[in-house]
Parts: sequence; C-alpha cells; structure tokens
Amino acid sequence: MIIYEFKVKGKDRQYRAIDDAIRTSQFIQNKSLRYWMDNKNITKYDLNKYCAVLAAEFPFADELNSMARQSAAERAWSAIARFYDSVAVASPRASNCKKKVLGKRGFPKFKKHCRSVEYKTTGFKLSTNRKAITFSDKKGIGTLKLKGTYDLNYYDIKQIKRVRLVRRADGYYVQFAIDVEIKVETRPTQQLVGIDLGLKYFIADSKGNVEPAPKFYRKSEKALNRANRKKSKKFSPIKKKAKVRQSNNYHKARVRYARKHLRVSRQRKEYCKRLAYSVIQSNDLVAYEDLNVKGLVRNRHLAKSISDAGWYTFRLWLEYFGHKYGKVTIAVPPHNTSQNCSNCGEKVKKSLSTRTHLCPYCGYVADRDLNASINILKLGLSTVGHTGIYATGDLPSWAIGASLSSNGESMNVESPSL
Repeated sequence: MIIYEFKVKGKDRQYRAIDDAIRTSQFIQNKSLRYWMDNKNITKYDLNKYCAVLAAEFPFADELNSMARQSAAERAWSAIARFYDSVAVASPRASNCKKKVLGKRGFPKFKKHCRSVEYKTTGFKLSTNRKAITFSDKKGIGTLKLKGTYDLNYYDIKQIKRVRLVRRADGYYVQFAIDVEIKVETRPTQQLVGIDLGLKYFIADSKGNVEPAPKFYRKSEKALNRANRKKSKKFSPIKKKAKVRQSNNYHKARVRYARKHLRVSRQRKEYCKRLAYSVIQSNDLVAYEDLNVKGLVRNRHLAKSISDAGWYTFRLWLEYFGHKYGKVTIAVPPHNTSQNCSNCGEKVKKSLSTRTHLCPYCGYVADRDLNASINILKLGLSTVGHTGIYATGDLPSWAIGASLSSNGESMNVESPSL
C-alpha cells in the first residue's frame, strides 16, 4: 500500500465545501464515540449502522457520502479498539491501558480540530487523463485539479482503496491510498551498521561516520517568534469573550505563522527521509536504538532539542525503506549502550557532558557516540531471528493495509515533493 499526494486547485466555494465536509466527518466521528460510551456491547458494524441513523436525523450529515460517513465511524472505532484487548468491545471498564504495547493508547477523546475527510471507493471519480477528480456527494465540492508529479494512469481504478481530502496551512491536498506491492529487489551490500541517535550528531554509526544535526527549528525560531508576536497583537480577548469571530487580519497572521511551522516540519521530514534511504541502500542490516521519545521529551531542558531532532520520524522512514528494499532493521534497547565499553564489555559510568569514552579496564578510547553505535550493532546481531519491534506498534501500518492518521499525515509512505 502506497500513498500518492497531490495539491488541489479549486475555487473559494469549493474550499468552503471541503471545510464543511471535514466538519461533518468530525461530527460523525464524535457522535459515534458518544454512541459507544452510552451503549454496551457495541461493535464496529453497529457504528456503521449508526451512520445511517445520523444521516436521517441531520440533513447536513446526509449530504456527505455514505462511505465517507462510515470512514469517520471507523476512525472512532480505531481509537476504541486501541483501548481494548480485542476488537469486540465487551465493557467500558475493560481497558487496555496497562497492556505493554507501543503506540497510542488510553480512553478515546472527542476530536476538536480535524483536518481531513476520507472517502472509500465511492463518492469520487477521476477524469480521463487522471489530472482532475470530481466529488459527487451533496456537499458541492465538484471538480478539483490535481497538481503533482506522479502519474495515476499507471494504476487501475480498482487499486485505489481510499481517497482523502486534507486541509493544511498552505492549501488543500488529496491523498490516494493505492493497493500495490511495495517490495523492490536489491543486491546485497554485505554491510552491517549500528546507529546511535543524538543531539550533537543526528546519527553516529559503527563505521565512524557522523551526520550533524540540522536543527531546522532552532534556525527558524527567531522568525517563528516574530510571526507569533504579530499574530498575538491582532488577537482580541474581548471578541473571544463575546464569542465573536476574530478579525481578518488576525486570521491572515495565523495562517502566515502556521505556514512557517509547516515549512520547518517538511524540512525535518525530508531530511529524515533522505538520510534513512541512504542508510538502507548502503547496508543489509541496520540496528538502532528503541528510544522512548515520548518519555524523553518530558525533560524540560532537552524537550525542544529532542523534538527538533526528529528521531521518531527517522525511525518510521528507516523501517519503511527496510521493508520496501528487503533489508533487516532491528530496534534494540538503549540501556547502557553509552556506558558499556564496546571493547571489553565493562561498564564505565559517564555523565552526558562526557563526550569521550575512556575505559580504565582495557584502555580503549573512542568517541562516546561511536562506542554506543558499536554496542547497538552487537545487540542487534544478537537478536537476529526475532520478530523485532516497530515504531507504530506490533506491526507496521504497511503490513496490515493503509493506515492514514487523522491529521492527514502519512509518515510511513512516499509522497511527492510539491
């Protein structure tokens, strides 16, 4: 399953219709969640049936395509399924919060700021040349032009399993989830590598190579703060208290501020993508740290630097390219990889500020990150043959089908650069 993304061009009324469809999808998702909370023994199919009830009760919900309504209910069910041990919900008290699984978990929450609406196999039609798409439901979206570099003529219409409209700070996009085999045959390189992730160096491998941290947010922080101040000056607390819409100048400043953040996010994503691709193409086995990034960012002294590094994004792309090109990727526990000596195995305690590893037992001297990367490679080689751990959960999303996140991002699939 791959995701192709195009920017769409339309008129203002069409953009307003897309916004209306997104709000309707959010409404159905929240209503489905409330229906599950108020009733016991609810299943996924009960939520799909409830969509028809909502369409009969609310005219604006009936304007949305029936499969788009079901897709919104499935989003609510995916949050419910993560909360329970099994897909079949037995009781609102039988939670899965204590289960040792990776990924999001906890009681499902109502959505407030959805940015996308998803269609399945109906409600849209591609033009003959595949350069435009027409949405046929009653929301009035109409025909939108597609701007992108990929050619959809290469695929059959039946291979398109999902179509999603996404709103971002710089415009509207459409994503196509296409059912194709993504594995590519490559020649073995007979190379192994261990990777240590850090803040001074983004990665340091067991071969002695280092890649400096780009620090995209730090470099743009001054411009971001300036744009944020301009936005704040145009905000009126009186209008907020009176529940009146803010001025047009405020919304323009808000969009300018959001576009700057979006640019930084895309810079980080593209950097991680290119680096992960290079690592996978150069090696047959890649061992890396199984870092708990969500826990690490709780450190108020390092939270900004850790978030700016993009370790989790790099790991997602590393696992995706590893699956695509048939390479082995192994996440190993990071405990004591920086403390243990890679030469003799003895533990040498050192603070975070100590950047050189000096072993008093065997006299081995090396850079701290190089020593850690060698330990990571040794741990990875000792676990070859096990199932491994993926950043997105027990199985990567490309192993179970298309899994598009609710905010419109598709981190583990390739998309065109626009």
